[in-house]
Amino acid sequence: MALNRLKNANRVIGIKQVTKSINKDVVESVFLGNDADARVIVPLKNLCEAKNILFSEEYTMAELGEACKIEVGAAAVAILK
Repeated sequence: MALNRLKNANRVIGIKQVTKSINKDVVESVFLGNDADARVIVPLKNLCEAKNILFSEEYTMAELGEACKIEVGAAAVAILK
């Protein structure tokens, strides 16, 4: 999945917000930071798999944060439907 999709997409940022959005069935796809702590990412990956949501782990937290125009890294970002 291309990182440039995040720049102008309707999105949510952060583990908690992404998890809430997945549970509300409003998520199209998820980006996970490949350098994020596994203990917070693994449950989110499992949730994505259970809900058949595409997810990508090809970018770092810093790259995800930059794409979302925030000054910190993002462990998870979801593009909303």
